[in-house]
Amino acid sequence: MSFEQTEFGRLPNGTLIQRFTLKNARGTQARIMEYGGILTGMHVRDRGGNLGNVVLGFDTLARYLQGHPFFGAITGRFANRIGGAQFSLDGNLHSITKNHGAHTLHGGAQGFDKRVWKGAILPGTSQQTTLELSYVSADGEEGYPGRLESRVRYTLTDNDELRIEYLASTDKPTVVNLTNHTYFNLAGSGTILDHELEIAADHYTPVDGTLIPTGEIRSVRGTALDFTTPHRIGERYANAGLAIPGYDHNFVLKHDSTALALAALAHEPISGRVLEVWTTEPGVQLYTANNLDGSITGTSGVAYPKYSGFCLETQKFPDSPNKPWFPSSTIRPGVPYQSTTTFRFLTR
Repeated sequence: MSFEQTEFGRLPNGTLIQRFTLKNARGTQARIMEYGGILTGMHVRDRGGNLGNVVLGFDTLARYLQGHPFFGAITGRFANRIGGAQFSLDGNLHSITKNHGAHTLHGGAQGFDKRVWKGAILPGTSQQTTLELSYVSADGEEGYPGRLESRVRYTLTDNDELRIEYLASTDKPTVVNLTNHTYFNLAGSGTILDHELEIAADHYTPVDGTLIPTGEIRSVRGTALDFTTPHRIGERYANAGLAIPGYDHNFVLKHDSTALALAALAHEPISGRVLEVWTTEPGVQLYTANNLDGSITGTSGVAYPKYSGFCLETQKFPDSPNKPWFPSSTIRPGVPYQSTTTFRFLTR
């Protein structure tokens, strides 16, 4: 195991942004920068042993600063959507930043994806290397209560696993929902419509026309959202119920404990690459880059058309602060937030 630490660029105010490259004995590489905690590259082998980048992103910090659809970023304080940009906690109404029509998406206008995280390599072993990123969110930032001290640990192992651990503590009751918004393409280019996908979920949370959950938990049986057995992503995507064909849905995972469990498995048949997603979270959001249109050019000059990546965002359910029957996203002083997700890469 080894790592490299390099200057990736500077913000307009002169703040230096470092990028860390974690490498294992097989040559697998994970590249993470301090701005947004973004996974800028993930190089893994295909069936023939050839390394290739399987995530969407950019070559320069300057291009990330121009704006992008959350490529590879840590999203928070609250990943996904909060309806009406407000929620009540202990009888107090909190109004948060609207950045998605009347709602809040991925934390607000200046969410964790646009913050500078301080990076440091932790003492490791010969089998793994860990990068810890830390950020302190001030009380009232984007309208959220409480001073939130957050840490995110990216660990690359010799088993081609990228483990992400999320840790947070607060001095006031607040809501927290952290995830990683990486867009994967196991072929390395083109669309992901021929990827085969399986999700360990019998139910999902339906949404209204603005993608806010209605509060119902509905069976996937007989719908285009039934991935209990493997299906091509492009097989039924036009029937998934969205205005733009594709997927942007929260799935209710089968496991009912906080133990790490298999949430999803994706397979790209030509390269032979396989991605397993393991998590302690109760939900996973499948998003298939429905809003990309080819106008964004990413790493190594590759254009990103519609459906050029898929996200599997492990999470609490969207709008859970307003739906108390959903798994709770509330944390309190002395009871820290903890969540783990592992992306495991294989071939077949």
